[in-house]
Amino acid sequence: MAKWVYDFGDGKADGRAEMKNLLGGKGANLAEMASIGLPVPPGFTLTTEVCTHFYQNDCQYPKELEQQVEKALNLVETRTGRKFGDSINPLLVSVRSGARASMPGMMDTVLNLGLNDITVEALAKKSGDRRFAFDSYRRFVQMYSDVVLGIEINHFEKHLERAKEKRGVKQDCELLPEDLEKLVKSYKAVVQLELGEEFPEDPKAQLWGAVGAVFNSWMNQRAKTYRALHDIPEWWGTAVNVQAMVFGNMGNDCATGVAFTRDPSTGKNEFYGEFLVNAQGEDVVAGIRTPQELTIRARQSHGSDLPSLEEVMPNIFRELLSVRSQLETHYKDMQDIEFTIQQGKLYMLQTRNGKRTAPAALQIAVDMAKEGLITKSQALLSLKPDLIDQLLHPTLDPKAKKEIIAKGLPASPGAAGGKVVFSADEAVRRCKDGEKVILVRIETSPDDIHGLHAAEGVLTTRGGMTSHAAVVARGMGRPCVAGAGSITVDYAAAKLSVGSVTVTEGQILTIDGSTGEVMVGEVPTVPPQLSGSFGTIMQWADEVRDMKVRANAETPADARQAKEFGAEGIGLVRTEHMFFEGQRIVAMRQMILATDEADRRQALDKLLVMQREDITELFRIMDGNPVTVRLLDPPLHEFIPHTEAEMALVAKAAGVPLDRVRRRAAELQEANPMLGHRGCRLAITYPEICEMQARAIFEAAAEVGRSSKKLPVAEVMVPLVATVEELKLLKGVIEKTADAVKKEQGITFTYKIGTMIELPRAALQAGRLAEMAEFFSFGTNDLTQTTYGLSRDDAGSFLPEYKAKGIVEHDPFVSLDPDGVGELITMAVQRGRSTRPEMKMGICGEHGGDPASIEVCEKIGLDYVSCSPFRVPVARLAAAQSALKTKGEQTKQSSTKATKPRVQTFGPW
Repeated sequence: MAKWVYDFGDGKADGRAEMKNLLGGKGANLAEMASIGLPVPPGFTLTTEVCTHFYQNDCQYPKELEQQVEKALNLVETRTGRKFGDSINPLLVSVRSGARASMPGMMDTVLNLGLNDITVEALAKKSGDRRFAFDSYRRFVQMYSDVVLGIEINHFEKHLERAKEKRGVKQDCELLPEDLEKLVKSYKAVVQLELGEEFPEDPKAQLWGAVGAVFNSWMNQRAKTYRALHDIPEWWGTAVNVQAMVFGNMGNDCATGVAFTRDPSTGKNEFYGEFLVNAQGEDVVAGIRTPQELTIRARQSHGSDLPSLEEVMPNIFRELLSVRSQLETHYKDMQDIEFTIQQGKLYMLQTRNGKRTAPAALQIAVDMAKEGLITKSQALLSLKPDLIDQLLHPTLDPKAKKEIIAKGLPASPGAAGGKVVFSADEAVRRCKDGEKVILVRIETSPDDIHGLHAAEGVLTTRGGMTSHAAVVARGMGRPCVAGAGSITVDYAAAKLSVGSVTVTEGQILTIDGSTGEVMVGEVPTVPPQLSGSFGTIMQWADEVRDMKVRANAETPADARQAKEFGAEGIGLVRTEHMFFEGQRIVAMRQMILATDEADRRQALDKLLVMQREDITELFRIMDGNPVTVRLLDPPLHEFIPHTEAEMALVAKAAGVPLDRVRRRAAELQEANPMLGHRGCRLAITYPEICEMQARAIFEAAAEVGRSSKKLPVAEVMVPLVATVEELKLLKGVIEKTADAVKKEQGITFTYKIGTMIELPRAALQAGRLAEMAEFFSFGTNDLTQTTYGLSRDDAGSFLPEYKAKGIVEHDPFVSLDPDGVGELITMAVQRGRSTRPEMKMGICGEHGGDPASIEVCEKIGLDYVSCSPFRVPVARLAAAQSALKTKGEQTKQSSTKATKPRVQTFGPW
């Protein structure tokens, strides 16, 4: 019989941490914590396979599930000494989601399940605290009605606010038992009014209702959005965890909290978190009450008057410190933990690898390696390469004037400015229109996920460092200022106020997530300074990676930036990008509009000077590292406008009749330009263009060679080659030009001639092409287009549907397709190196900065990847990780057989 339910508790567990795919992250870690002796309330997990079955069978459960749940529930009753639905000593449970990847707040939770009009009286009598019992009951009715019955939460909030107003209090915890009893009745009346039926009293029915709601929440809109943003497959599904309740709201010797074993914003080795006395878990993250700090140091640094856990419950704090150490030693990573204190006893409700900012991730990895908790290799493998992008966020210019109107908590670092919006939908709308926005909310909820992603930063007036806004913003790399309580937000009027200052929707606001400052207007920013742990990680990465990392760059600014980020050369100079501005575009158009070769050469002479200057500067900046210059690639029509007014301007600037421009534009028009007169085909038709570009490259090499200690390494790359004959013809033009320049300049320089492999035919003919080419560079953008028969510009209209239906797992223009395109590259590598064994090969498409694609390149055996300058640090780390993974796989294989060669074979080749 299939096993659908796994138990944990009492120092035992059916599962373990490695079973995350089956038990979800939460379930696997609850099982692991129970196994290592931590105080975990007993419970059980319904596996992710139940979720898969649920969706594949019209929302029906496996037939054995009910029996297995009943058995697991009986075990929880035995372990707790309480009985589910009992009128004397009732067991209450929580029902929570738990996917294999952390999705904070995206799915549903129900607490205090099992309460009804009978069990609440038993709970009151057993605990000796009627207020606690009815506080738990009113929370349960509200949460169950929202999550399971689908009733808007504001229906209940109105009654709660009315009760506090009537009692003359501000906090929920100040309500009296009789107030809470009346609230329960009011809440149930809401259910009757909204649904026309009574609130369910049967605990078993409540349980199955909550389980169904959690499985259904896997497909709610916010979960779908989160999965799309974080590339989490829909078919993974979620587990459901049912766990005995422990209560942080039974009195002043009770509390609930969230903590990180290290600071998730900075990475400092400091215990970090918040708690609330006499509260339940959702109170901490919802921002309903101002949370308290865990440590005295944190309380003092944030200027809080509320006592810390270290002061309120010193013994519990010491026990929590011990748990912190035990968890880090066991998991070898920073942990995000949830805990509850019930009548002076500590319980652990969750642990997971904590979300953190990029600076924190690097700091934690470096510190843990230096502390001996992990090795350098483990430190490198623990990092997500895309986190490096977050390090490139700007900070406020310290010299700039700024008008600070408020200060909140520095919840997620970085600075951002933009137009104020007060709703997630408005943030998305303005973002689509190209506007930068700051999302301002009283507090965020999981339903705001799309707005958080669209916004440059987020500002909330409630909530703390572990609130929903803070956690999600840190995960996305967005600056966040949380809990700016001096600000009043008026959604109806679309404005915020603080003191005498009012900011309306559409006005500019700047936030600093590193200091918590909120400023009116736009404050200038400065680029980030990369040093410290970043430098250490990059050094460790460079020590282990096999592949080189180059950059795609054609301007001096890009080249300098790339070199600063550690690029080991330029893998792609798109020469056409040098012709699109100023007098360059005029000369280019004169060349295109020329009626004969003599006129063309006259225009090309002007372009030669400009191109030579650019390439000279690139050679100087790269200082002896290779510079791969691609010859003109796009079709000529891209340089000619198509409106009558623009053509008239071109005619005037080029000094030719308007009719000639019209006629030439018509001649250059193509039905399918991507497969038309472009790349090497242009140079075949107009060899003088190839000659001019080759001359610019070689004259630049000669000039730099005279004045520099390190000789330039020039690599001339011929694009879109399909046949050996094309490459042979153009190689002759290039070599003839090189010889002429050497003779004219009286200087010798070295160079290589290679080709881009961006057509399937070129990959198939790689063995023959290698007779002519001295290097290959795989243009994976065009190779993907021509292999799939897809237009990159048009595929976006239907590829999301392909992903949703499981036809493709990733957009092939984002992550390299290892099976089809990867097989072609593998064939080309093998065939090319069979002709020229030491041949250098790399990729220069957008895939060069994508970690998943870099791993494919490592397995295939490429020598380098080339990417945009700001992806260079990402690529360096990803290349190191790929090398470590490949070596790890080879080590495993070598234990049973000889190590395979580095080139990975796909298919029968």
